[in-house]
Amino acid sequence: MGAAELGAEPGPRASLVQFSSAFCQPCRATRRILAEVAAMVEGVAHIEIDAEERLDLVRALGIEKTPTVLVLDATGRVVRRAAGMPRKVDVIAALGAVV
Repeated sequence: MGAAELGAEPGPRASLVQFSSAFCQPCRATRRILAEVAAMVEGVAHIEIDAEERLDLVRALGIEKTPTVLVLDATGRVVRRAAGMPRKVDVIAALGAVV
């Protein structure tokens, strides 16, 4: 997946792609966690996608609930996927396998 599909420039090393919806309470906490991790790890981007605005992508990727987080490697390939609010330590561990 690249900038065209994501609507933003992916990170040079990895990307944390978050699918959210407007009234999703766990999405707010997930946004904060992913932004913190992306700021800690050089070359990692946090990209948030509104699931309701991107139903095409939601369907193509089989996203069933929000938040859903995809970890993409430098080539844009999905290497990890998790539904629900992640723990910061798990996000860091998933990135460790990629970068």
